[in-house]
Amino acid sequence: MPGARITSGDRVTLRTVESEDRDFLQRAYANPELRYPLGSPLLNQTDLKEWTDDENADRFLVCLEADPLGPEQPDDADSLRPIGLVSVEDADWRRPELVYWLVPAVHGEGYGSEAVSLVVDYVFRTYDTPAVGAAAYDFNDASWGLLESLGFDEEGRIRRDRFVDGEYVDTIQYGLLREHWDLERDRFDS
Repeated sequence: MPGARITSGDRVTLRTVESEDRDFLQRAYANPELRYPLGSPLLNQTDLKEWTDDENADRFLVCLEADPLGPEQPDDADSLRPIGLVSVEDADWRRPELVYWLVPAVHGEGYGSEAVSLVVDYVFRTYDTPAVGAAAYDFNDASWGLLESLGFDEEGRIRRDRFVDGEYVDTIQYGLLREHWDLERDRFDS
């Protein structure tokens, strides 16, 4: 069952990842519709434990809640539906990098933009960093479109960076400056 609520938006809630969530994560990473576009290898329970226990990352389960119950852990696990993950990598020693995904069944519904936006807010409230970064493969229009819609700027391209689904693909690196995010957030709030 997902852990404590970190923050909520209009439709999604970010919760801490708990050991009980590893089954959901393993099933998600085993799904070819998700694993191949992410360029991720299959992860067993030991790999997932090491990954989720990494102290150099903040990991958040993206959930839909039938009835939000406040910041404490919910009493009713049936009211939560995990739909994805957003991770903040390396924030304690360099520019934080976001990694995010949602299960294919909810693609195109706007949950990703809301979840990433909540995590950007979290990063700028929690870490003294001038910027946050993220990467997207050049073929993943939805991913780089999400980043650009939130005000991220393309900062570079690494050609033939990863072997994904049978071919080498380029990785596009994005960045978002704190002051640019503050301006974007003000624009969205008005």
